Amino acid sequence: INRDVMLDRFLRTFKDGFLYPLCKPLSFVSPNTITVLALLIGIACCFEAANGRDNSALGLWALNRIVDGIDGTIARLHNKQSDFGGYLDMLLDTVIYAFVPVALAIGQDTPSAYLAAGILNAVFFINATSLMYLAGILEKYQAGAAAQGEKTTITFPVGLIEGTETILFFSAFFVVPKMFNNPVLLEYLFHTMGVLVMVNVVYRIQWANRNLPLLAKQSKIR
Repeated sequence: INRDVMLDRFLRTFKDGFLYPLCKPLSFVSPNTITVLALLIGIACCFEAANGRDNSALGLWALNRIVDGIDGTIARLHNKQSDFGGYLDMLLDTVIYAFVPVALAIGQDTPSAYLAAGILNAVFFINATSLMYLAGILEKYQAGAAAQGEKTTITFPVGLIEGTETILFFSAFFVVPKMFNNPVLLEYLFHTMGVLVMVNVVYRIQWANRNLPLLAKQSKIR
């Protein structure tokens, strides 16, 4: 079964190479410790955003993403990958992705901002279900991460908005409204991302409808 190419797969290799000099001497560090550290930085980012301190929130967001990238690089470089580590990383990333829009909405403190953040998080919930359940089915048919040669714990079915695009959108949440001195732009960005993430869901439904019967048939043949 042909799988569309994810930008994240290319950038993960580039990121590992870029972070290699930093991570090479950190063999004594547990990747899970780095994952928890990234969470704490992300929580601090949300606190700053909720209090309207956009500059410090943006700096903490950037630091959160850098630290979050280090845990996987350390795990792969020093042969410390584990299912629990992959699970923890995904879970704590989701915590930050859920709370950043809420924190930014609190910082604006308008009904329309709260509504936009709520809609975006609802879309995130739907998207997460479409991704995780399909990933589980692919693992069932031995068409998951190992079969695809991926470096992640589970396979990530392709979508229009993936990890790289999400980071860019979230960075824009902090930068664009302040750059143009127009808080309403945050709501427009929330809604734009929400629409594009829903495209993920529709695409995965279409992909699953086309490919899962083929996988089931191949599984019976084996």
